[in-house]
Amino acid sequence: MAAAAPLVAVTSTRTVVPADANCVLATFDLPYITFYYNQKLLLYRLPNGASDFPDAVARMSAALSDALAYFYPLAGRIRQDEHDGALSIDGHQGAEVLEASADQVSVQDLAGQECSDHAEKVMQLLVPYTGVMNLEGLHRPLLAVQLTRLKDGLAVGCAFNHAVLDGTSTWHFLSSWAELCRGAGAPALLPVHNRSMARSVRVRLPLPPTAEAHEKADPNGPKKALVARVFSFPGSAVARTKAAVNAALPPGAKPFSSFQSLGAHIWRAVSRARGLGPSDITVFAVFADCRSRLDPPVPAAYFGNLIQAVFTGVPAGMLLGGPPELAVGLLQKAIDEHDSAAVTRRLEEYEAMPKLFHYSDAGPNCVAVGSSPRFRVYDVDFGFGRPERVRSGGNNKFDGMVYLYPGRGGDGAIDMELALQAEPMQRLEKDDDFLLLMRAAP
Repeated sequence: MAAAAPLVAVTSTRTVVPADANCVLATFDLPYITFYYNQKLLLYRLPNGASDFPDAVARMSAALSDALAYFYPLAGRIRQDEHDGALSIDGHQGAEVLEASADQVSVQDLAGQECSDHAEKVMQLLVPYTGVMNLEGLHRPLLAVQLTRLKDGLAVGCAFNHAVLDGTSTWHFLSSWAELCRGAGAPALLPVHNRSMARSVRVRLPLPPTAEAHEKADPNGPKKALVARVFSFPGSAVARTKAAVNAALPPGAKPFSSFQSLGAHIWRAVSRARGLGPSDITVFAVFADCRSRLDPPVPAAYFGNLIQAVFTGVPAGMLLGGPPELAVGLLQKAIDEHDSAAVTRRLEEYEAMPKLFHYSDAGPNCVAVGSSPRFRVYDVDFGFGRPERVRSGGNNKFDGMVYLYPGRGGDGAIDMELALQAEPMQRLEKDDDFLLLMRAAP
């Protein structure tokens, strides 16, 4: 009996190269060296279906070469200085571009609201560098792109070395690449590459010999299998939740944001689903953009990492026993207090004692939020329309990791990708208080 054809088959690989360049990684970049490549997946319908694929690939590849001339760190490799141990990006070895085919898979199979477990598995095959640690940027490309032909469209899977850029810079690059593909002479917003604007200290970072050696050194051992799900919150429901917690504030108090309101709702629901005891500590972490927090502020176009994790930890009994506005207030306080002085203290602490992080360092009961519903992910148009769906890949999805995206339809809707262990996820999917937020206002 003949073997079944693979769902996704890579048909070619090549390297796209810009001019030579060099930049030193800033202190903001270094904590992510033992995270994994950040993966993004954008699904597009093509006007004439798969027959448009060759032309789309040719135009996107040419535009990628142009984009890398502006965003040149993505075409280098990470290097460690043999004298002071500092990490930098140099060279012009290029980004990797893979072509693939999945002709039995339609855009609707992957972009529908009710995405099956099978579709989730297929989507992971559409993004390169799954399981590749940022540390491997010492010898791998810092950007890999997989362009996959679907039955009626195109999947654009990207893997970015997270030691080189954060979410803001990721979407700046993708938007600029799309602009160039549509025929723009230059990106509307040029990247700023002077990383000394953020921090100019050279840090000696002791690197493990291999990614595998670092994983084996995790003090909390192997990870349990996780389940990933997408939950969509209508804009009217997000607004309703925000209004409810703000109604409890005294006159003159600073209002809560949509993010703080939704974050607290997720934190409380996940803590219930985990069945935490009253004295169990649960932590909420948000990766806050520090561009405007520094003194002086750094331009929005700064290209690199300028995020820090802001942590809030409390006993589960306090979190769940109090009203929702208590949890929202805790998040607001932690975020507001992470000012320029707090950012600088964190940098100085790391520079005095640099370390290599594991996911488990955040604790066993963490909810961590990455990405942002403020990113204009559905405006990335390469010339054949807006994406039908934007998703993350499987990398960096530890227990309790959340990715937030704007809903495709706008109007304040938010899509949440969440990774949890199987039993808590099953309980969450039956939690009426949590699911209530997924219903639009009548």
